[in-house]
Amino acid sequence: MPVLRVHFTAQDLARTTIAAGPDPLWEVLLSLHQTQTRDGQATLGNWRRRASRTPRGDLALLRELAPPTGYSPDFLTPGGDGLGASLDALASTPPARLQTELAYLATRTAASPWTRDLGTGRAEAIRQLTGAVQSYYDTALRPYWPSIRRHIANDRARRVDEMSRTGVEGVLSGLHPHIRWRAPVLEILDFANADLYLEGRGLVLQPSFFCWEAPTKLRDPSLPQTLVYSTAPPPGALEASSGPAGLTALLGRTRAVALEAVAGGCSTSELARRCGVSLASASQQATILREAGLITTRRDGAAVRHEITALGLHLLNGRSFSSRLS
Repeated sequence: MPVLRVHFTAQDLARTTIAAGPDPLWEVLLSLHQTQTRDGQATLGNWRRRASRTPRGDLALLRELAPPTGYSPDFLTPGGDGLGASLDALASTPPARLQTELAYLATRTAASPWTRDLGTGRAEAIRQLTGAVQSYYDTALRPYWPSIRRHIANDRARRVDEMSRTGVEGVLSGLHPHIRWRAPVLEILDFANADLYLEGRGLVLQPSFFCWEAPTKLRDPSLPQTLVYSTAPPPGALEASSGPAGLTALLGRTRAVALEAVAGGCSTSELARRCGVSLASASQQATILREAGLITTRRDGAAVRHEITALGLHLLNGRSFSSRLS
């Protein structure tokens, strides 16, 4: 059986972290795979019907880059603090990288005129790509994002608790049935036979709702390394927001949306963008939530970072409400 061997140093173990929440573009990419399969029908059946409402042209463009199996370009998942920052990073992909990764994709699937235009860095092709991602997200993921956030937050809380008791190596050992920890090497089954040396960069463990079975990662070993793993959502875990109720009535819409935005961790500026309010208003909402014991705030370099508390997560998990999150 082919195995990818990820080699850790002591510095790599010290720098291994668990992502604070779902990554919007990883969920876009991996959910696109799921629109082209029948896996997990009990959990994803109703969602697939909703996702199929994405405008046909947008869905077709994205599926060219995200076939159900095999390679998808690394530039589709650049990382970023929220959807807006991720789309900005996607739009800023250097043309040389677009060309290299799309040329590799073309060795596996036929290139269309549009992907050839994208590979040259044409502004119109990039605009179509980011527009298609936004359209797909708005149709297929935005209504379910509160549910996805809650599921990922619960998984992360469990992993963080495990890390406090058994360390990073304990988390790596129990991450997924396809993963084995044999210190100082992490073996990932069913990957191409290869050795990846982290060389002090560490590893980001990214929990994902739509990473259905085998874990996945970026192909290019020179990029910051992220290992995306399945959180094995059960039937009923994916629910669309059903409208103002419960928590919205208790806290008010803006504060309820703010609490949800903080569930994955965010800065004050990101909180303002997600809630559609000014920076001053976002800071005020964060202060009220913090004084109520629902979030904590810590300094992160020049900015501050807000994170949800156990009490805030308990309130959030017990309610469903509509959201303006992006």
